[in-house]
Amino acid sequence: MKLVCSQSDLSANLSLVSRAVPSRPTHPILANVLLQADAQNNQVSLTAFDLSLGIRTSFNAEVWQEGAIALPAKLLVDITSRLPEGEITLDDESTDSNTTGEGLVVTLTPKSGQYQLRAMGAEEFPELPLIENTEAIYISATALIEGLRGSLFATSADETKQVLTGVHLTVKQDTLEFAATDGHRLAVVETTNERPLEEHEQQLEVTVPARALRELERMLAHKAASDEPIALYLDQGQVVFAWANQRLTSRTLEGQYPAYRQLIPRQFERQVTIERRQFLSTLERIAVLADQKNNIVKLSIDANEQKLTLSCEAQEMGSGRESMPAQITGTDIDIAFNVKYLMEGLKALSASEIQMHLNQELTPVIFTPLGGLKMTYLAMPIQLRS
Repeated sequence: MKLVCSQSDLSANLSLVSRAVPSRPTHPILANVLLQADAQNNQVSLTAFDLSLGIRTSFNAEVWQEGAIALPAKLLVDITSRLPEGEITLDDESTDSNTTGEGLVVTLTPKSGQYQLRAMGAEEFPELPLIENTEAIYISATALIEGLRGSLFATSADETKQVLTGVHLTVKQDTLEFAATDGHRLAVVETTNERPLEEHEQQLEVTVPARALRELERMLAHKAASDEPIALYLDQGQVVFAWANQRLTSRTLEGQYPAYRQLIPRQFERQVTIERRQFLSTLERIAVLADQKNNIVKLSIDANEQKLTLSCEAQEMGSGRESMPAQITGTDIDIAFNVKYLMEGLKALSASEIQMHLNQELTPVIFTPLGGLKMTYLAMPIQLRS
């Protein structure tokens, strides 16, 4: 195998795929990136796979002799990212007297020198799962990115709540619905799929691990702006997202996802309209004190004064209090929240103004943006101790 590629292409693609390399591989081959060189198309593909999440990406290169080899991921990333810009030759033919012995050796030759790495045979690398018998459903990249931004933050980090560690995606006729909950809050986003389902295509539902979707979001951020849709394949515990020269495969999460629509109240006694950025920046200041205690912030809604007051009491450390104007309907109420849950929700609610819909001190509170993204954020209040 012999090829010439640019340092920037190799480094950028390695940084994407290497995130699927396990930190503690169960088998030595999984600590590697599979490099495949295709002479006919002058393309190089890189693959990493931890047996749950797999990422494959391709880029153009001058392939003199095709072949495939498994290269140590961390070492290759660390070296390549530090090489100067310019062409790099990768060659598994040349050996040096200092590196002779058993095993494969790959030589990287940048313009400034030469590096040799021990490699493993490509045949040892596990195949990425292929989904051959199902037709792709196509979804727009814009809708996918919007949905992930508005939902991923609300997934659970508790591995014992397996199905809650993912985002539940529903592909409908002309919309995508994303839902995520950790049991204390819930984010639901509905985005328009610019490529509606064909008549023969079935609506589908799948729960995908948050880790895989964070990598998908990262890959889509690098995607050149284009109208090209994302192909989604789903079959027997596997989901694949594919576009251009990129592919992400992940196991799906088994189990019944909660009936989250039933958790969202339909009627409310109170409504508060407030400027989002001011609310968020005030919370960030109050959070400095809340972090010292128990992360609790109190919201006092004053309908007569048409203002919202945020306060925090951190015994032995101090206290904080700030007020801001708000449009309020309904009667006064004091209600408390985990300040981190409020801040994360407000960051995802991309609108200049938001609305709070609430009933009592301990019933679910709904936050929605005024205009823009169709999103519902539910947060459970915390009981205030007198």
